[in-house]
Amino acid sequence: MEKNWYVIHTYSGYENKVKANLEKRLESMNVEDKIFRILVPMEDEIEFKDGKRKITKRKVFPGYVLVEMFMTDESWYVVRNTPGVTGFVGTGSKPVPLKEDEVQAILKHMGLDEARPRQMYELGENVRIIGGPFTALDAIIQEIHPEKGKVKALITMFGRETMVELDYLQVEKLG
Repeated sequence: MEKNWYVIHTYSGYENKVKANLEKRLESMNVEDKIFRILVPMEDEIEFKDGKRKITKRKVFPGYVLVEMFMTDESWYVVRNTPGVTGFVGTGSKPVPLKEDEVQAILKHMGLDEARPRQMYELGENVRIIGGPFTALDAIIQEIHPEKGKVKALITMFGRETMVELDYLQVEKLG
């Protein structure tokens, strides 16, 4: 049996409540071996209030919760009958699992991706920044943090050298 990610539909605004209810039900109904992770996909949103920058969390898919599980009659029943759940997303009555690339894209967007970019850099290597506020600047790698998929690099801005932390995906090798 293969564990997959499924999307459940909830009443809008009840996503976190459904997640909490489902987590409680896992223990009480003894299905921790069939249902694993429950996620409400969120992203940071930057707002400006009273002239101040404020970061808030925003639901990426309002009305939906992701559940990683083995699809059995028992696990389906537990999820389907959780208060606030209106059903699984799928065709007819059969839930359709998300494709692996869809799951990776969502997890990556949330910063929870398990797959790290493969590209490795070397200390002292010259790179070009291709994403974020320093796009188009060249940088020199000073530190590498593969477990986080990040590098620290030296950029020259306004005639001064500055250390910046960048995601692997924000830099590319020169040449």
